[in-house]
Amino acid sequence: MALLGQRPPRTASAPRPAAARPTGPWPGLVLAAAGVAVAWLTHRLVPDVPMLTVAIVLGLAAAQVPGSRVWVRGWAKPGLTFAAKRLMRVGVVLLGLKLSLRDVLGVGWATVAMVLVVVAATFFGTWWLGRKLGLPGDQPLLIATGYSICGASAIGAVSDVSRSEERDTAASVAVVTLCGTLAIAVLPLLQGPLGLTDAEFGRWVGASVHDVGQVVATAQTAGGSALGEGVLIKLMRVALLAPLVAGVAIAVRARRAAAADGAAGPGERRPPLVPLFVAGFVAMVGLRSTGWLPGSALDAAGVAQELLLAAALFGLGSAVDLRTLVRTGGRVGLVGLCAWVVVGGVSYAGVCLTG
Repeated sequence: MALLGQRPPRTASAPRPAAARPTGPWPGLVLAAAGVAVAWLTHRLVPDVPMLTVAIVLGLAAAQVPGSRVWVRGWAKPGLTFAAKRLMRVGVVLLGLKLSLRDVLGVGWATVAMVLVVVAATFFGTWWLGRKLGLPGDQPLLIATGYSICGASAIGAVSDVSRSEERDTAASVAVVTLCGTLAIAVLPLLQGPLGLTDAEFGRWVGASVHDVGQVVATAQTAGGSALGEGVLIKLMRVALLAPLVAGVAIAVRARRAAAADGAAGPGERRPPLVPLFVAGFVAMVGLRSTGWLPGSALDAAGVAQELLLAAALFGLGSAVDLRTLVRTGGRVGLVGLCAWVVVGGVSYAGVCLTG
């Protein structure tokens, strides 16, 4: 008989209570904010490297390093997913403040037609090639969107309405970001051999490079006139994000209606024809076109937009599993390379015809 007050021996099978871990989005949001801070500092030290590119590279690294991978896949996951989805939407809305209808109409209808042809050829050509090569899931759609419109931001917007798998979104962002980053180094070397003036080079960059930050980093190598032309043409491509997302939403609704024989399943929500954040993007373009907003407000919105998109891209990068990506890496890389050739070639021809 055990003595009174003596503790019974601890059995080997008795588990210790697990340590409580943080829950909710805040740990992941703090991690994303730290990634944005490092990306901002890197961009300040090396201005030719866009902050958004650094942010997604940091997210990729955080998801692969053994020490941080446990956090990224565990307690930080809800916040990183929130950043990749919700903050991306707000950033896309604020992106509309960079574009004015007056600027678009000022370039002439020939240039507008050139941008439309470049976007259409790149989108449908990349989408068709991705399907022919058997890329899984929504990767053909998402890669085509990133190349034709505005890189990772467009991928995030389209994946939201198409309800794409996270692995498809992450893989598409990775290949589009990689090729867009390579453009910063490669395209300036081609200006002389292709016989482009500084203004023509800027228009070529704006029509062919994916992300706005990458356009700035590439076009500024040829001076101020190239930078101005490049950013304007790029923002015209960004304006096509709204109709593209609306088109994807309509296609998704039609596909689900056909699968359900015209009736939505119980509890299933149909995606809206025009998602709220896309309507917000269009509204911001209209607001900018009025000329009511002072320069200080536009500057503050621009800073907020870049910070929000950087946090969103850090979250998207953290969802990339390189081991899964490697299994389809050859096909993804081939689609990315071919799409790069298509968008570069078609945009070069367009610049020469409208120059």
